[in-house]
Amino acid sequence: MIERTLFTPDHETFRDSFRRFMDKEIAPFHEAWEDQGYVDRAVWNKAGENGFLCMTMPEEYGGSDADLLYSAIQYEELWARGFTGVGFGLHSDIVAPYILHYGTEAQKKHYLPKLASGEMIGAIAMSEPSAGSDLQAVRTTALKQADGSFVINGSKTFITNGWHADLVIVVAKTDPAAGAKGTSLFLIERGTPGFEKGKRLKKLGLKAQDTSELFFNDVRVPADALLGGKAQENRGFVCLMEQLPWERLQIAIGAVAASQSAINQTVAYVKDRKVFGQPVAAYQNTRYTLAELQTQVQIAQVFVDKCLDLLMQKKLDTATASMAKYWTSDLQCKVMDECVQLHGGYGFMWEYPVTRAYADARVQRIYGGTNEIMKEVITRSMGLPGR
Repeated sequence: MIERTLFTPDHETFRDSFRRFMDKEIAPFHEAWEDQGYVDRAVWNKAGENGFLCMTMPEEYGGSDADLLYSAIQYEELWARGFTGVGFGLHSDIVAPYILHYGTEAQKKHYLPKLASGEMIGAIAMSEPSAGSDLQAVRTTALKQADGSFVINGSKTFITNGWHADLVIVVAKTDPAAGAKGTSLFLIERGTPGFEKGKRLKKLGLKAQDTSELFFNDVRVPADALLGGKAQENRGFVCLMEQLPWERLQIAIGAVAASQSAINQTVAYVKDRKVFGQPVAAYQNTRYTLAELQTQVQIAQVFVDKCLDLLMQKKLDTATASMAKYWTSDLQCKVMDECVQLHGGYGFMWEYPVTRAYADARVQRIYGGTNEIMKEVITRSMGLPGR
């Protein structure tokens, strides 16, 4: 296999430390969390105590000033182990950066240390019942009042960390007539009158992840709940577009890590499992299938590593991130399907990690923008005409 050269000895020391944390604080409980539909709140507090939340935030706001490769290691390790209920990534590398990049100084000082410690859990509310990948179609409104406050009405769905969330970044239209140019982002805290959480959604996969609906019924918030204050009013769509490449690369990182893990599990299984007196691994179809999958996952790893390198140089563009997201998530689903097939009947049993990995993989082609949308983004970068 091609040696990976992205990570320094310090990165690998961190990887070992995070693996020990997973062994102690996640592995013994994740199956039970899948049954109950959410992870225990305590794991967030323990992650905060150990410095595993908001690592890339500046030290003055409770972070560690770590580079994004530390976050990448977390995604790799969580997805490789199938610990998909743990929503650290969205909290630390989507919610917190929005506040850091676009928030006022007061917002940064108030929220980022609480997110870093695990005192607050963060979520971002983009998707709606009638607006998923098409963020311009958001119907939630935040109408300005005479006193400068805003009244928010609307609903959101498929919100990761939604049930646990203490702080939600809400995408809303402050100028509905202006379309995308009338979009703003708001910081809404748990307990705000009119802000209600719906049921935890039962899903095909990611069963330990507390995905939920959110409702906003005449939620009145002060002017300082607008992320970034007046300077960012009606600039929400721009902010969303600026952060999407990193979000999509996070999906690709997890896809490759989960795929490689499934191959490793399957190789071990087919060596041990016998059919007609021979190990399953002895059959040409098994060996050739695994050879093809390993080749494709190796290619994906090299591409994702290059994207990470570009990200570190602040050169990762939207089209390239979209390529990584769509291609690796498509590959992930293919790998899981083939690995389940090679497990035979056991591949259909929930107790086997490959079965859960199969279920978890499917949504990767949907969230972060569907893979069809990724192809639209890529074609636009090629100068091809759209509809």
